[in-house]
Amino acid sequence: MPLEAPFPALDARVAALNGRYRHHSATAVLERALNDPEVGHLALVSSFGAESVVLLHLVSVIAPGTPVIFIDTEMLFAETLAYQRELAATLNLTDLRMIRADRRDTALGDPDGGLHRTDTDACCHLRKVVPLERALKGFDGWITGRKRYQAGSRAGLEFFEAEDCKRIKVNPLAHWGREDIADYIVNNRLPRHPLVANGYPSIGCAPCTSAVKPGEDPRAGRWRGSEKDECGIHFVNGRMVRGPSPQDDRREVA
Repeated sequence: MPLEAPFPALDARVAALNGRYRHHSATAVLERALNDPEVGHLALVSSFGAESVVLLHLVSVIAPGTPVIFIDTEMLFAETLAYQRELAATLNLTDLRMIRADRRDTALGDPDGGLHRTDTDACCHLRKVVPLERALKGFDGWITGRKRYQAGSRAGLEFFEAEDCKRIKVNPLAHWGREDIADYIVNNRLPRHPLVANGYPSIGCAPCTSAVKPGEDPRAGRWRGSEKDECGIHFVNGRMVRGPSPQDDRREVA
């Protein structure tokens, strides 16, 4: 009798984890995920963006030795790179791993650095998705800072997800609101990304991020003028999500 494929097993583990930790706080979910054998070996993936300091601080308190992966697309704002250095020192992140696209890949796929002007999905795949996939080899899952309120595609976000039938994603802050994030930063006296004060509530690569006007959605400045609202590193069932999945309206919303 052939062995069962690993896909249902991963889905079952994720369903069990969401059932087990459904009513836990973000801190409890993070702490238990880092120690639960059903989750496995985790890394935190951080953009060091507008809200990243919250999850980075939580990890630095709970498990400061957790590997932190930072994708340098080589198109980031100078302020983001300076902020990354500041937080790494302030929070004493002891296992920070900065990754970039392979030079051979960029030489072939984006030799003049202008791919983002013609194909943003291809640029994100080259500079984010491929390097991250390499960096996550050897990990059973990764921790993200995604939250339900950030975009329609995240409205049904759970604490645990099965990523493309190969690893677990942990979203400890899934149920937090903007006020929770702001309060945590103020109460813990954490430094803000310098661009936030200049109208950038969501920060990615410099060529594809613009300031947001009062009243606009916080992610309106990401890939402005296009339907794109995810960089490509977040997938559901093997595809990039551009809107809520059909079952989102049946899920509990915090």
